[in-house]
Amino acid sequence: MGYEKEIMKKRRVELVAFCLMPNHFHLIIKELEERGTASYMQRVLTAYAKYYNTKYEKSGHVFQGPYKAVYIEDDRQLLYLSAYIHRNPREISKWLNKEEQYPWSSYQDFIEENRWGSLLVPEIILGQFKNKKQYHEFVKTSHAKLSEEELLYLDNF
Repeated sequence: MGYEKEIMKKRRVELVAFCLMPNHFHLIIKELEERGTASYMQRVLTAYAKYYNTKYEKSGHVFQGPYKAVYIEDDRQLLYLSAYIHRNPREISKWLNKEEQYPWSSYQDFIEENRWGSLLVPEIILGQFKNKKQYHEFVKTSHAKLSEEELLYLDNF
């Protein structure tokens, strides 16, 4: 894995968590240097647009508009967003209540073995839990991404 060392030397952000969905994606990244997020997103979006346009013999814009970045203010917001991202696959009916098995998410890397090595750096989140099982329980019991029916059910208790 020689490419991994090369990426580590040049990176301006750390990838903390992710979920790739059919029509959108979510990332939690930690900026390591000023404007690192902007530079990283430009590289990711440009590379994907080139890939997509080549694969489908298209040209032009792939994305509807600029990406939305949210500055994470505190640990509470960080943990909520990690649960939100990791529960995102429940929008796809076949992944409802099986989010930890969704292959295009970092969720399984948080609760099992990290498939990405040093390319994924989840410690800022996992370090707030005793172990991976406790994080798994946190996500499973989070109110993030609950359907209207689930929220109504909770309100009736």
